[in-house]
Amino acid sequence: MKKTWSITTTLRNPERLRDFLIVLNQLGNCKWDLENQRKYQILLIKERIYGFGNNQFYNGLSQTYIDLIDDPTRKISFEEAEKIFIAKNYEDPAMRGRQSINPLKKFGFVVLKDKKISITSLGKLFLNDDFDLGEIFFRSFIKWQIPNPDSDDYNLKDGYDIKPFIGILHLIQKVNKKSGILREKEKGISKEEFSLFCPTLVNYKDIDSYSEKIISLREKLKGKTRQEQKTIFSKYRYVFAEEFLQTTDTTKIQKLLKNLKDYGDNAIRYFRLTRYIYIRGGGVYIDLEPRRSIEIKNLLNFDNAQSKVFISKKDYIEYISNISKPELPWETIEKLIEIAVTLIDDIRLYEKETGITPKSFLNYNDLEEDGLKRFISDLRNYRRELQDKQNQQKTQEIEQIKICINDLENIFKADDRPILLEKLLSLGLNALNDALKIKPNYPVGDDNEPTFTAPANIPDIECFYENYNAICEVTMLTGRNQWYNEGQPVMRHLRDFENKHIDKSSYCLFVAPKLHRDTINTFWTAIKYEYEGRKQKIVPLSINNFIELLKILVEIKKHGKLLKHNDLFRLYDKILEKSEVLSDSNEWVKSVQKTITSWQESLTF
Repeated sequence: MKKTWSITTTLRNPERLRDFLIVLNQLGNCKWDLENQRKYQILLIKERIYGFGNNQFYNGLSQTYIDLIDDPTRKISFEEAEKIFIAKNYEDPAMRGRQSINPLKKFGFVVLKDKKISITSLGKLFLNDDFDLGEIFFRSFIKWQIPNPDSDDYNLKDGYDIKPFIGILHLIQKVNKKSGILREKEKGISKEEFSLFCPTLVNYKDIDSYSEKIISLREKLKGKTRQEQKTIFSKYRYVFAEEFLQTTDTTKIQKLLKNLKDYGDNAIRYFRLTRYIYIRGGGVYIDLEPRRSIEIKNLLNFDNAQSKVFISKKDYIEYISNISKPELPWETIEKLIEIAVTLIDDIRLYEKETGITPKSFLNYNDLEEDGLKRFISDLRNYRRELQDKQNQQKTQEIEQIKICINDLENIFKADDRPILLEKLLSLGLNALNDALKIKPNYPVGDDNEPTFTAPANIPDIECFYENYNAICEVTMLTGRNQWYNEGQPVMRHLRDFENKHIDKSSYCLFVAPKLHRDTINTFWTAIKYEYEGRKQKIVPLSINNFIELLKILVEIKKHGKLLKHNDLFRLYDKILEKSEVLSDSNEWVKSVQKTITSWQESLTF
């Protein structure tokens, strides 16, 4: 029976892959035998990378072990982690370690050379503090193929023959081309189409026929009511799954259909990181990134998505572990200059739209290949600055602020809520006042839309004002894991930021759906007493509190006034002052809304 491909359903968060890799690095160059496979899983438990907050993992464990895992203030010794592992009574203990290493092998972060663990050059890049998530996953996905000599999951003789990422780029390109011929809008493929057709695309020879299927399905849906479209698509999915699996077994068909949405959503999440696809149509369609058109055109001309043939497993391992392979078809002086010229043209449009004086650039025609790559990287960074400036200008409009408010009020209905919250807070902070610069640290695509949340080792958002500086940390977590993930890291980020920017007083705005008592008590200590020897200025707000600030801003703007940053920081100080007169941290948090109301009444507009 045919199988789909999937990226990984156990590690939906790309940064968790890095955590798994960091732990595996402790066993670098060790023999990958049964003992170390078992040891790897124990180390993951010890570091709370595996098991923490997982109710299913807690099944069968004593309350003593659960309390230990659940309390991040207590270190788990290797001996304790081993006892927890033993208590799980796994039938094949070493298999757990093998399962945990599989995603790292799949992505090319680690290989087994002579049966020893070896972190690849790509894996080492991922371990760096300044890693580029997009570049790392792009370099991984252009090599990922089924079948491959390091896995027995798929076999060439059974019809599996594709590089999934490149195959999907080809599929989107073909669907767009066929749509253009039919004089239909070239819009990529919808999320529903993606989830049905992409994980089931297991042979590069089927790319054209799959594009025909998508076009044919769209014709069936054209002109129908929403309910009719839903019925037609549901029936189509069932027949398609039946043909793919080559079975009439209802249970197996329904299982596949249930899994396809998860497989598709996760693939979109990971592939989006590469910056070669982007989301359009209000989040409905997945399309080729037009700002990478030169790279995509050359990549697809160079690679038809057929899996690469290797003489031996050793050859495959040498290929997957070498970050310089394959040579990218646009990495020639001629093509790099073409990319640079396109970027400069794009930049000139942003400069015109934002009213920025055009920037002078060096004479790139005299640069060598490495110099051109750095120049292109600098151009992309500058374009992002212009895109941020454009966002800042747009957020000053009342209607844009109202859209931000509405999106925040409905955030629990949205997909990828943590990413969206960081974006909306960044837009809201831009809207609020006369900030010099609001700098979100989440990675973005070329469209300046976030592809993932900010890395764990830096603030989510950095804010710079004439008289103050601040960071903003956001989370969708509401339980005790909010304290574990945000308590110490937030205070550490603020202290590092304070030390880096000593010229002005620095604050931290912490925003969550609701504030857990353990999180607040942790901040309470830093605010009233000290963190690393000095008090800190941490202002906790609920999402509703922040929405209230934006609603106040709308009223101010209706009167043609500007909310200045001094007024906002006066509110922050009022909230912090309450901690001095209240003896209970819960009462302090409850007082925030009253403080906002009192502050609003003090404003003149």
